[in-house]
Amino acid sequence: MNNVWELLPARRHVGLRRLEAPGPDAAALERILYAAAQAPDHGLLRPWRFVLIPPDRRADLGAAFEEALARRDPAAAPAARAAARDKAQHAPCLLVAILVDAPATPIPTAEKLVSLGCAIQNMLLAAQALGFASGLASGAALATPAMRRLLRLEAHEQAVCFIGLGTAAVTKAPRARPQPDQFFSSL
Repeated sequence: MNNVWELLPARRHVGLRRLEAPGPDAAALERILYAAAQAPDHGLLRPWRFVLIPPDRRADLGAAFEEALARRDPAAAPAARAAARDKAQHAPCLLVAILVDAPATPIPTAEKLVSLGCAIQNMLLAAQALGFASGLASGAALATPAMRRLLRLEAHEQAVCFIGLGTAAVTKAPRARPQPDQFFSSL
C-alpha cells in the first residue's frame, strides 16, 4: 500500500495496549526513522529526536511511571502502582518523541514543534506502509524528573509523546473525517 491516497485514510490510531507482536524489526525501524528525517526543518536544526525503549529497559520505564503516579498521589494503592508499571509493557516497539528546543536559535518553538509533528506523522505513515499499526500516548508522566532522568533529557529538551508500533490486536472501523469545507476558507 504505497499509494498516498490509500495510505492516508487507512491509517488508524491504535492504543498502545492494543498493539501486539510482531513489531518492526531493525530494518523496518530504520526505514520508519528514515521517513522521519524527511520532515520539514526550517533552519536545518533537526529540532527533535527519538528514543527507543527496548524490552530490557521497560522495567526502568515502569519505575518512572510508578514514580510519576506517586508524585501525583502519594497514597496510591498497590494495584494502581502495578498498573502504572504495567503501562511500560505496552507495544512491542516503543519510542519517545523528544522536542529539542535549543536556545539561541532564531526559529520559534512553535515551528520546531511543527517539524516534530511532521516527523511523527511521517513515521506513522511509513509504519502503515510497512504493514504495522501505530498509536501515540502522552501524559503528565513525560514531564516528571524520573522520566527526564531515564531519557537523559537536556534542559532544552521535552518529551512530547510515546509512539507505539506493532500489530493491531483489534482493527477499528474508520471514523468520520472532516470534509475540507469544515476547516478551509479563503480570504
